[in-house]
Amino acid sequence: ADDKMSAPVKVAKKGVYETVPLRQEAINVSAIQSRVNAVDVRNLNATMKANLDHVLELIDMAQGSVDAWGGERQWGAKQDLLVMHEFPFQGFQPWSRKDLLKVAIDLPGPETEMIGAKAKKYGCYIAFGCYAKEKDWPEHVINMSVIMGPDGSIVSKQWKTRNILGLFGDGALLGTTIYDVLDRYVEMYGLDATIPVARTDIGNITMTAVGAEPLLYTAQAMKGAEIQILTVSGGSNPEAAAATARANGTYCIGVGNSVTPDNIGFAEAAGAQDGGTAIFDPRGKSLAEAANHHEDIVSTRIPIGDFRKTRRMRELPMAVLLPVFQQYEPVFKPNAFLQYLPTDYKDSGAYIKRRMSQK
Repeated sequence: ADDKMSAPVKVAKKGVYETVPLRQEAINVSAIQSRVNAVDVRNLNATMKANLDHVLELIDMAQGSVDAWGGERQWGAKQDLLVMHEFPFQGFQPWSRKDLLKVAIDLPGPETEMIGAKAKKYGCYIAFGCYAKEKDWPEHVINMSVIMGPDGSIVSKQWKTRNILGLFGDGALLGTTIYDVLDRYVEMYGLDATIPVARTDIGNITMTAVGAEPLLYTAQAMKGAEIQILTVSGGSNPEAAAATARANGTYCIGVGNSVTPDNIGFAEAAGAQDGGTAIFDPRGKSLAEAANHHEDIVSTRIPIGDFRKTRRMRELPMAVLLPVFQQYEPVFKPNAFLQYLPTDYKDSGAYIKRRMSQK
């Protein structure tokens, strides 16, 4: 733990940042705009399997592979990176902690094995969000972004950085984020891991379900992110992705959910919008976007090799900014879930209000 805490943060210095060699000069990327249908905790295995089977079918479609007409058919270009939204096979409901612990998956586990098998079959990376459990964090449910590699294994687990407050009126989210357990997280994984970057052979990739957090996206870019993925089920919007790409000089993928019939407690169009999933270049120009609010797959080609050779990092006047950042005091302080784990959304909302009222 001491070695991790003393390890340096991997951030760009004079425009140079850490990378691994690229396997090819350009990559094909697809973002999958899919439904966000919640599993039924009363029939968990069957509904999880149905959702996961649908995700696996969409992966095949994105790769131009369909098992139909008496055999597998293949067309279209091979995709090197497939991206899905925050909860593609678990969905979302205001579950209690007891129920969330049932819905959450192990990493690795059966679900990642099946998605990993697709990644290995197609020799691609597959990125998705989920509720996850970690053995070192009993009773916690972590809002996690996962990137599977071409060998079928997990190459990156990126915790959500923080939760939005007051999202459900009197309630608040239960998923553990880095900010909620910051001190123990840093002790276990190091300061560099608070803003993780997957340094892969198709580029440096960051993935987050945190919405409306431009300073976080800038920090990711400062650490060398080349492809930034924003995945907010129920709240993704292309404007945020375009602004992120333009502000940071990166490729940015905003991937959201489609219309979702029969998702209990939500209108079919909750969180869905025309063009809600889109891919933008470093100038903020749209390279591909969903045609409407239905399930869709949007694809483009990214010249990652040329980008890396010619990239000029955004210059930040740190001498002016740092005094402001260092002296700013937020109302809601970190480490809330090290002291207490709320049982449900209402309990979480009340707990947050108590903490915010503390001086």
